[in-house]
Amino acid sequence: MRFISDYIRDDALRHELNALTRSTFCFDFEDWVTGGYFEGEYIPYSFEEDGRVISNASANIMNFCQRGRLRRYVQIGTVMTDEAFRNRGLARRLIERIIADYEGRCDGIYLFGNLSALDFYRKLGFGELTEHRYELRSDAAIALRPDDIFRPLDAQDASARMRYRDAVRRAAPNAALDQINRYGLHMFYTADCGSVYYCAGLDCYAVLEREEGALTLSGIVCPYPVSLREVVARIPDGYDTLALGFAPLADDEGLFRALPYDGGEDYRLFYRGDALRSIEDERLYFPHLSHA
Repeated sequence: MRFISDYIRDDALRHELNALTRSTFCFDFEDWVTGGYFEGEYIPYSFEEDGRVISNASANIMNFCQRGRLRRYVQIGTVMTDEAFRNRGLARRLIERIIADYEGRCDGIYLFGNLSALDFYRKLGFGELTEHRYELRSDAAIALRPDDIFRPLDAQDASARMRYRDAVRRAAPNAALDQINRYGLHMFYTADCGSVYYCAGLDCYAVLEREEGALTLSGIVCPYPVSLREVVARIPDGYDTLALGFAPLADDEGLFRALPYDGGEDYRLFYRGDALRSIEDERLYFPHLSHA
């Protein structure tokens, strides 16, 4: 068994990482890498045996604009071990190696822990944080602008897809906690453009997810800071509730209710580093499209 790292552009090793990721989480990285969206900020730390990746934990370099301040965090993700090699401490050793490499060189380390592994992360010295999710207030009184609405991006239009990719690269911060080096992760979630909408009047893209009567505005891609009142006014009717997949900028906070969120049935947010305490203190939320 040997330790390997930062090998995502090695085709043979990446295919082995893909195999473990598919068997554990039912996705892989192949289209993301071959599509040109990987830019070096996702760094796998793995153990390999006889050509197979048997355990992994990845470091993700995350640069954020946090209420106007630049923060450099490291997010740990894709923590997994092949079933035949579990209970040997492999994932713990990989996470400890990430901590040793980055602690003191960034503002903090965080991860979204599986509910079945809470004690595991607590024993590694991680604390827990509560985020805040934002929902549109029922009395926000935003009138629809039917003449200038967000319309689905045509995923078959190559030039439209290219304009969207370019817009992601040059987007301005439009959240109180917004990822600056967003391109790789943002495209991981939206490269197929299935949830991407465009409003010509605002020159703005919105990532919208619907589930029955609930609508989530997961992200905004715009070359300038845009008012959420203007964005919401251009989202067609047909939803009972509208939630944000990010924390709004200060000027827009009054339109929304801030609700404490501990991860519910999905995860718990774990952290190392005092600077990350500000996520809870400032009622922030890591954007949906920044989860690795």
